[in-house]
Amino acid sequence: MFHGGGWYARLQYDENQDKPKVDRGLLRRVFAYARPHRVALAGVFATILVISGLTVLPAILIRELLDKAIPNKDFGYLTVLGLAMVAVPFGNAIIGGFQRWLSARVGEGIIFDLRRQSYAHLQAMSLRFFTNTRTGELISRLNNDVVGAQSAITGTFVTIVSNLVSVIVILVVMLGTEWRLTLLAVAALPLFVYPARRVAKVLRRVTEQAMEHNANMSSILQETFNVSGALLVKLFNRSQLEQDKFAIEAAAVRDLGVRRALVGRWFFAALGLVTAVGTAGVFWVGGAMVINGVIDVGELVMFSTLTAQLYGPLSALSNARVEFATSLVSFERVFEVLDLPLDIAEKVDAVHLTDPQGRISFENVSFRYDAGEGLEAVKRFRAFGGGSSDQGESVAGPIGRPWAVRNVTFEAKPGQMIALVGPSGAGKTTMSYLVPRLYDVTEGSIRIDDHDVRDLTLASIADGTGVVTQESYLFHDTIGANLRYAKPDATEVELVEACRAANILDFVDSLPNRFDTLVGERGYRLSGGEKQRIAIARVILKNPRMLILDEATSHLDSQAEALIQDALERVMEGRTSIVIAHRLSTILAADRILVLEEGHLVESGTHAELLDADGLYASLFETQFRHQPIP
Repeated sequence: MFHGGGWYARLQYDENQDKPKVDRGLLRRVFAYARPHRVALAGVFATILVISGLTVLPAILIRELLDKAIPNKDFGYLTVLGLAMVAVPFGNAIIGGFQRWLSARVGEGIIFDLRRQSYAHLQAMSLRFFTNTRTGELISRLNNDVVGAQSAITGTFVTIVSNLVSVIVILVVMLGTEWRLTLLAVAALPLFVYPARRVAKVLRRVTEQAMEHNANMSSILQETFNVSGALLVKLFNRSQLEQDKFAIEAAAVRDLGVRRALVGRWFFAALGLVTAVGTAGVFWVGGAMVINGVIDVGELVMFSTLTAQLYGPLSALSNARVEFATSLVSFERVFEVLDLPLDIAEKVDAVHLTDPQGRISFENVSFRYDAGEGLEAVKRFRAFGGGSSDQGESVAGPIGRPWAVRNVTFEAKPGQMIALVGPSGAGKTTMSYLVPRLYDVTEGSIRIDDHDVRDLTLASIADGTGVVTQESYLFHDTIGANLRYAKPDATEVELVEACRAANILDFVDSLPNRFDTLVGERGYRLSGGEKQRIAIARVILKNPRMLILDEATSHLDSQAEALIQDALERVMEGRTSIVIAHRLSTILAADRILVLEEGHLVESGTHAELLDADGLYASLFETQFRHQPIP
């Protein structure tokens, strides 16, 4: 019985590459995921033994029919053999179904474990990683590669064991009958070992190329099917361009699929030819032995049947090492994700900050963005013909500027509001990302209540800090679910109070489903002002001691701007706030204004003090703020 029909689909790497090696460390790690399912795996191997035994029974039954039942005219034995011929496939089907159930349990369990661990690890990665990695590639790793890893255990490994057991059982039966014919049958093996290896090399290359083009298709789908991408495509009338790009990748996958099918077809045609040659040799020599009375005709027919069954597993086993090594590539790719170093890692003895006072201090803080390579940096084997380069992928922060923030020192006392002012690219957003430790400083330190943020638990920093970004993000869920993202156990009364404080309650009450209203992908069913006020309500529910606010409202109408400004003033009351100021009213209300230019803190003081200094702030005031109304 040939168990290796899908072997070539799992051979993924080009013959000119460094082939992945099957080392003990890798195997131990792989089978660690199978260990929790060892009882089910033992059941799978037990069914393999039974099925392999059943495989040779039809040939033995034919021998008994020709050599005993028919010559002896034994109708009773004939009936038993007939019933056995029916029982064998029936039992094979039942046991095979049970094997499939056990295998599916193991496989799906491994998929679950790998996906859960990979997702948890990626969630722990810093913002830097996500700005340098295509979302489509991450999705592909958690879907396609995890499934491939699962097949390495429940597919390839089980297949190799099945083939090995089948070969042993068939050879035992054949050797027990006639050892000379057995040697003749095995002698044909070298005729298809070399073609099998050549085909494996070709299919590794073809399959790897197909994987690359599939990944590219996933990226195109992810980028153009989200709301922002779809909107951009429509606004610039680039639908045909995107269709053409997708068609190029899809056509490549199509052509590679056809090529893979043809290569596999010709290989199995060659295998069939070799099988025919080997079987013919057994027929001729075996026929001569029957004529000479050495063996019976039933034994010859049995040998011919078993010979045909022998070549499939022998062919698969001849390439077993390459097959098994390459099937582990998916595991390697998943381990690449799991082995990604955490550039923002929590110390073992990290302090959990309880009841923070809200003192924030920057001490000679410098920071530069490391463009990095994202997921590309961990690829252990380069794809044939080159992988995707992510060209054109932007990274967070100024490109080409060595320092986004340089030697910044200041302190925000509990309850103070600090306004950040400066031209575009001055480092304001970067500074706001450093406080909640979305990035780690390159030099210097940031302290919260006299604790270096690197000494605190990430959870306590997140719990004590609330952030409202310029572009508020909402999940494709209800208003209530988006609000409860800050406090999962919040009651409806708390939701109402938070929305009232954020000036969004009247809008929510006007909706037929109120808090059960779906906001759409990224909240696109709501206006910009409505999204921002829901985001503010979400922060109010969180009730943090420190606030980081990008209070940009320039793209909103005056009514929405006034509502948001009023809500921000309420949420900032009694809290330490660092605000990227875009409005004169915020600047005037600030306890201190920090003026940034190209990452440097160039001025600091109150509104009046900075105007008297007649520096950068005075210039910005003249160009950006003077004509804004003072509330």
